Parts: sequence; structure tokens; C-alpha cells
Amino acid sequence: MPKGLQIIGFDADDTLWQNESFFRLTQERFAELLADYTDRDHLHTRLLEAERRNLGQYGFGIKGFMLSMIETAIEVTDQTVPASVIAELLAAGQDMLAHPVHLLPHAQEAVRSLAETHKLVLITKGDLLDQERKLAQSGLGAFFDGVEIVSHKTTATYQSAFTKYGDGPEYAMMIGNSLKSDVIPALEAGAWGIYIPHGLTWELEHAETPTGHSRYRELPDLGEVVTLLQAAGL
Repeated sequence: MPKGLQIIGFDADDTLWQNESFFRLTQERFAELLADYTDRDHLHTRLLEAERRNLGQYGFGIKGFMLSMIETAIEVTDQTVPASVIAELLAAGQDMLAHPVHLLPHAQEAVRSLAETHKLVLITKGDLLDQERKLAQSGLGAFFDGVEIVSHKTTATYQSAFTKYGDGPEYAMMIGNSLKSDVIPALEAGAWGIYIPHGLTWELEHAETPTGHSRYRELPDLGEVVTLLQAAGL
């Protein structure tokens, strides 16, 4: 580990608080509502196709998910989906947008401890209003020196954020549950990438593990981040 680590970036959803589990519950309800029209596996495939197709227009987050479910429902029913089903899908999405924030184990302790020694930056993608709401409800907002809510996480995203809040990616670390969005582009930018797997990961966030990269680490939970940095004297 290099000396002079200045900035620690954190992902939000499924790194600091639960997120994907609520999507999975809604997808189960979606399958139940459309059980008379198609089987669960086919519906899942069609929904994933719609989500991938719509990312450029709707971005990441609950609202895009809702619209993709509605689009998929129209498609698999040959445009005969009942209005009552559409209404239930909208209600399910609204419930997701109002759901209380559930912090993941060690999130509060890790953020509080690391904020005493490093600059912390929240780097998350998704709907602006929803991410702001979750950060406010999490009770973690005061520990972050900056918040970047972006449409996509790319190498340029991390180069920009880590230069904005410090001396660049060389002196930065990104922590998250997505290899594709949190770890690999951060490594490509020159930062450290710390992967903390979550039990549930959206299929569109899957990527090959960057095994062998000198700045890559995989840890079981956020509590181990503090231990890692303390052991390295950072």
C-alpha cells in the first residue's frame, strides 16, 4: 500500500445501505402480476433486455426500473396488460422510493472512523432525488467532504472526482460492491479499488475480477477497510 492516501471514495447502494434486495422483491411481485401471460424466467430476460436498452435514456435507479417494467408488461401481453397491473407497478415503484434506509453492517462505524483520517467522497450513480434522500436518511452525510451523483461511473469520473478533492487518483481509493462500476474504472484511473461483495448484484454490474492487479483488494465487509488501512499505516 502506498503512503499518502488522501481520499477514500464510497459507493452508496449495496455498499453503505441495502438496495438490490428491494428491486428483487419488486421483481417477484412483477412476476406474480404477469404469471398469466408468461413464465418467470422469460419475463426476467425481457425485463433485463428492456433495462439494458433504456439505460441511455432513463439512467440508473428506481424510476428507470419502473418504466422498464411497464414497457416489458406491455410487450409480453401484446399490449393487453390491464390498467390495474400498471397501477400496481407504479405503486410498487413509489413504495421503493419511500423505503427507509437500512445501513449495511459496519457502514456507520467505518465511515465515522475513516472520516477522522481521510477525505471521504460519496460517488454514486442513480436518480438524483432518490440518492439525496437516502444519503440524508442514512445519517452519514456529515462525514463526507463531497458528494458526486453521476449518470455513469467511468475512468474519467474517478479521475475528475479524485482530482477535485485531492491530488488525483494516485492518492485515492474507491470502495464498492460493483466490480464493473466501482472497482475496475477506479483502477484504470490509477486509484486503489476495494471490492466488497454484496449477496445480491444486478446482472448488468457483473464483470471479471481484476485478479493480479497490484491495487486491487477484496474484503468481506466495511469493517475490514479500517483494519487494512491501520495495518498499512495509512
